[in-house]
Amino acid sequence: MTTHPSISLHDLDLAGLREQLSADGINPHHAAALWRVLHRDGVATREGLLATGFLPPLHRWIEENVGEGLRFTLDLPELVEEIPSRDGLTHKFLLRLNDGQTIETVLMGYEGRHTVCLSTQAGCAMGCVFCATGQMGFVRHLRPGEIVAQVHHARRVLRALDPTKRVRNLVLMGMGEPLHNYDSVMQALGIISDTRGIAIGPARIAISTVGVVPAIRRLAEEGRPYRLAVSLHGSSEEERAALVPAAKRWSLAELIAACRDYGRDTGKRIFFEWTLIEGKNDSPETAVRLATLLEGMDAHVNLIPLNPTQGFEGIESGTAAARRFQSILREAGFPCTFRQRRGIDVDAGCGMLKAARERRVVN
Repeated sequence: MTTHPSISLHDLDLAGLREQLSADGINPHHAAALWRVLHRDGVATREGLLATGFLPPLHRWIEENVGEGLRFTLDLPELVEEIPSRDGLTHKFLLRLNDGQTIETVLMGYEGRHTVCLSTQAGCAMGCVFCATGQMGFVRHLRPGEIVAQVHHARRVLRALDPTKRVRNLVLMGMGEPLHNYDSVMQALGIISDTRGIAIGPARIAISTVGVVPAIRRLAEEGRPYRLAVSLHGSSEEERAALVPAAKRWSLAELIAACRDYGRDTGKRIFFEWTLIEGKNDSPETAVRLATLLEGMDAHVNLIPLNPTQGFEGIESGTAAARRFQSILREAGFPCTFRQRRGIDVDAGCGMLKAARERRVVN
């Protein structure tokens, strides 16, 4: 008998679920019930699905088709490690996927809201020199279901901590470059934002990119409703290339041109992320160049304190330099804020917990 690789039900949007049931001779109206249980209720085991009380046709289909060694699987990553921050507001998770790869997800609490930071790849090909994930290199893209499953994991944890709370915001700023895994990310975000399931509104979802120019243009062409955050970190070609190797593929000039076109075509504000590193990109001259670079754009600059990593010798900018940098941008008319720090005591920076665990295993 010929066997085929299993497909995860978490990879399918509602239309895909209907199509699959219909192809198997099941009335596609059953898809809505299965979708609600998978994505509104967060059930992610065969046993949980079979105990739900579905109508007989759907129950039989699940019994015959969903489970280990069958046609369809479910994405339920294994929790390898969980570390809560001392203030109790941040929980960082190291999750193991079905093939043994580990990824990181972070649940962050702020006043009035909870945000989940997702990974979109195992490792990253962009190689940013100050980033723990960039230092470990690229392994593989995540499937849509593996991205969605991180939200479900965070929702389960939050529900256990406080059943009255819910995840309201999503940032794709964890391991990996989201726009390098464009199709899977867009499929996952369609599932996550569907009002019949997880229902996180597109306006509350931010995609962070190091500057994959063709994908930024594609976002605009396709009219994607999510917020765009661009990791810039340098205001000259040389300055940026020293910190972000992807700049050798897409120049700063190309990136800024794509951002200008994106802003014009979508009418959306762009958030520019800037990790402040002492002596590398925190001078007044750099700030003036940045203001000139962004002139005429609807732009907000997020200043980010450097998370120290073992693979990078740079240090966080001092308070005086950071405040001077901010004041120059504000005087030029740009909103400029310091990102509220969360979970520095739990290696909450991208890739830091995985890197720390691997060092412990080796030693």
